[in-house]
Amino acid sequence: MSLSLSLYIHIPFCRAKCHYCDFNSYPGQERLIPRYLEAVTGEAREWSCLLERPSVKTIYFGGGTPTLLDPEQVGRLMDVCAGSFSLADDAEITVEANPETVSKELLHGLRRLGVNRISLGVQSFDGGLLKVLGRIHDVERALTAYRWARESGFPSINLDFIYGIPGQSLESWRRSLETALELMPDHLSLYCLTLEEGTPLQRKVLQWELEPPDPDLAADMYLLAEERLGQSGYLHYELSNWARPGHEGRHNLTYWQNQPYLGLGAGAHSYLSPRRFGNAASIEEYIDKVSPPWTVDKPGAAAEIEVLSPILEQADTVILGLRLGTGLDAGAFARRFGVAVAALYGPQIEELTGLGLLTLEKGCLQLTQRGRLLGNEVFLRFLAHTNTLFTPAR
Repeated sequence: MSLSLSLYIHIPFCRAKCHYCDFNSYPGQERLIPRYLEAVTGEAREWSCLLERPSVKTIYFGGGTPTLLDPEQVGRLMDVCAGSFSLADDAEITVEANPETVSKELLHGLRRLGVNRISLGVQSFDGGLLKVLGRIHDVERALTAYRWARESGFPSINLDFIYGIPGQSLESWRRSLETALELMPDHLSLYCLTLEEGTPLQRKVLQWELEPPDPDLAADMYLLAEERLGQSGYLHYELSNWARPGHEGRHNLTYWQNQPYLGLGAGAHSYLSPRRFGNAASIEEYIDKVSPPWTVDKPGAAAEIEVLSPILEQADTVILGLRLGTGLDAGAFARRFGVAVAALYGPQIEELTGLGLLTLEKGCLQLTQRGRLLGNEVFLRFLAHTNTLFTPAR
């Protein structure tokens, strides 16, 4: 039986680095795009041979800013995918988009290629906060990009937002939510700001040029989102994600269900049990590394390889499953690993249910509302006593 997986393609180019961003992205490197696309093509073909043309159920173009590619370049990559993998007829194909880098023509072009899901990085409908974040679009441009995406006929549109931004009030967050709800997107991803090490935003906070984020206020923002989106018919199907019924992000569900995925491109990651691979992050290093010979144990683009112990795969499956609104299916866990989750983590489950952070009902282990607010504290309990073997790629 052919391996079935999700495919991620990383586009590391961007027009400008946002102040909060520590993603693997590089402004001003567009001259490398032709060579980069050839390298991704080579990587796809090598994996196709190694995995004997696996079945692909979702494709996700992430970044960086994938919409710096024109439709012809995206089309070339999609042709490579179709030629290298067995693409499902109903495959979900997502492209991340920056409102400033899209046009009506580009969006219509992506839709003609078969892209059926677009994810717009709006982040806020407050112009002042967009400047704090270092976004290069304004509110009007975000609204226009959404309108163009609707006119282009995408069956599913996601809007990304950030909350917990320095200087953001609960009322400002409420206004952004209400504006978003008026647009009636199919999916919403809401992320609490993390001050990443070495980013301009972190430096400004450390130098007291900006107020430090308030975790209690961020919790209030999260609860407000739960309330308003629930009232508007959105399913809270994952900690940071809400969708209209039938519009859940199938690609990311692969991650949360701890199923196989393949990442192509600079800095992309793959999970093919029991191994995780991380590609070289530098664009030029990645291009140089994509050359035969390859093996499943040592793919040419990988800069690091991690061989997971069974206990770590089990812990990962629990932690990722708990992120889902439906929780972790204890029966599915037992069938996959041959052991009951309660047998492995009985003390942790007992402690966390006693603290009101977890429930175990009808065969599903779920976070409570309080557990969702304190998710990291819950997840740490399940990481205890894990071990792994790490082998740098040579």
